[in-house]
Amino acid sequence: MWPDEAGLTAAAQTLAAHALPAFFTALLLVLIFAAGAWWLGRRYAVSQGPNRSSPQVLLAVDLGLCLAIVVAAVTIFASIAGEIGPGEELVRLDQAFSDAIGQSISTGTRSMFAAVTHLGDPMTLTALGVAAAIALLVRGERWLALGFVVAIAGNAVLNPILKSAFGRARPLHEHGPALAHGWSFPSGHASGSVVVYGMLAYVAIRTLPTAWHLPAVLLASAVAFTIGCSRVFIQVHFASDVAAGFASGSAWLALCIGALELVRYRRRAPD
Repeated sequence: MWPDEAGLTAAAQTLAAHALPAFFTALLLVLIFAAGAWWLGRRYAVSQGPNRSSPQVLLAVDLGLCLAIVVAAVTIFASIAGEIGPGEELVRLDQAFSDAIGQSISTGTRSMFAAVTHLGDPMTLTALGVAAAIALLVRGERWLALGFVVAIAGNAVLNPILKSAFGRARPLHEHGPALAHGWSFPSGHASGSVVVYGMLAYVAIRTLPTAWHLPAVLLASAVAFTIGCSRVFIQVHFASDVAAGFASGSAWLALCIGALELVRYRRRAPD
């Protein structure tokens, strides 16, 4: 049972008053989760050592992990989407939290997040994708290059479709350091950052020495999470928009990585 309007406002104001500590705590938890996921993947889904599993088993583990991520992400997205209709409690909580953020966050903090949010701008993500694809082509990694392009292009098509389907208006943010237009749900910066920086981490794992793998995963996780949260701090998205963007981006990223792993296995398999 959700609290009444006064309770929602009080809870949102309390959280907003401690928004920065809450953000850094959440970021730490994300990094711990990412490190744990990397460790599990390295232990169970990466062939290494004399006792490594067969390629078929490794592929099954990889695809199983990707499928689990897709199912979990789609479930989270659907749960959020079902609560953003007119009069829903989540809508009231979103609005109360956004209003409280506008009143509680300092101008300097808002400006800092406004600068960070540009790392998730469509032009920035597109430039990173093109540069990565070219670098992969130069290295002879044509399938990885194609997969990177498909990942970015697919999310660029999927996110506007979802936005149009839900048609949720953005929070009022005329006073903020950044302006955004169009529908609000789900956040394109959140989903795009998960896809692009997630693909960069995947490419690093597949092309760079092992010592670079964990740093790449942690850096990608930190950047994508911070970009998504920046959209709430500068009030161009509600918190649930960003959570849904993380979910949709994670689902699409997992699908793309699963497809690339399948192609990788088939290209290595003997005729």
